[in-house]
Amino acid sequence: MSSDYGLKKTINASGRMTILGVSTLSEAVLSGIAYGGKHYFEMAELYKRSGELVAAHCQSESAMITNSASAALTLAIAGLITKEDPYLVEHLHKEAPKLANEIILMKGHNVDYGAPIETMVYLGGGIVKEVGYANGCKPEHVIHAVNEKTAAVLFVQSHHCVQKNMPTLESIYKVCKEKNIPLIVDAAAEDGISTFSEVSDLVIFSGSKAIEGPSCGILAGKNEFVSYAVAHRSYIGRAMKVGKETVFGLLAALDEYGQKTMSLAEQHDVVKVFDALNQLEGVRVETTEDPAGRPIVRARVHVDSDLGKMSAVKLVELLKKGDIPIYTRDYHANEGHIDLDPRPLLDGDADFIVKRFNELWEGKR
Repeated sequence: MSSDYGLKKTINASGRMTILGVSTLSEAVLSGIAYGGKHYFEMAELYKRSGELVAAHCQSESAMITNSASAALTLAIAGLITKEDPYLVEHLHKEAPKLANEIILMKGHNVDYGAPIETMVYLGGGIVKEVGYANGCKPEHVIHAVNEKTAAVLFVQSHHCVQKNMPTLESIYKVCKEKNIPLIVDAAAEDGISTFSEVSDLVIFSGSKAIEGPSCGILAGKNEFVSYAVAHRSYIGRAMKVGKETVFGLLAALDEYGQKTMSLAEQHDVVKVFDALNQLEGVRVETTEDPAGRPIVRARVHVDSDLGKMSAVKLVELLKKGDIPIYTRDYHANEGHIDLDPRPLLDGDADFIVKRFNELWEGKR
């Protein structure tokens, strides 16, 4: 069908990436979307009830659905700045600079996940206050940064972040409890959505990554703090509203959450297909584990440009230029290797990738 609109089929060996549409949807999720799209509802009631159902899945006191994880972060920030004051909610754009609006963020967590995370903080009226260094941080750095302008601490749980010499989430939550400062955890792409409620005041998830639902976000946490964000629904939240079809699609995805997860054994089976690439000159394939500790294995393809046909950087470029573009995890292509993630691959994709590698090594560009 994509060809009907002049679009190419694309193979995703990169992961659940926003630039590739994140996830494919199950029949149950598609049915939920269709149900929501074909009926009318009182939206206020739908938002309220869906929030209760999402909170139950997250094992949190309260929750709300937004149109993206980024929107959830922006609304969380806005809510913590204005709290329950209706005038401040309505005039956030003018009043935020006069209020406690500093968001403490470790330098190693100030990442670009497709957009700079600090952009979402500023959209919500906040100001980023960096602590620590690019190669490490200590809880003491957070403690010393707290003052009368502090609105919250933001902790980013992500493979994008610096992993070494960084405080644990538990240690930062302890600091926040002692200082009576709310802790927001951005766990957009993380699995185990029910495990964060005990170490955060607010937590953010993508509805379309680990949950494999439609494009949307979740803000879950303490009743008080979620209610602050909900108050912005008719103000800056208007630009971040979520449709009824998305609500039902997400609820369906949550109902089957965990049932579709690709096991490590299944991932290994797919990764083994890429062992065939070892036959190519200058190519070596190994199986690697996720550096952030998630239950993910990938095929790491090392390309020796002195022995082989091209560099890893050139390989990435050519894979994307085929009749069927292939996207890989190319964060370290300049170091001579790329990764192939088995989780988003559809039937036949792994074999096609091997075929395309062979074509490129034969000089068929």
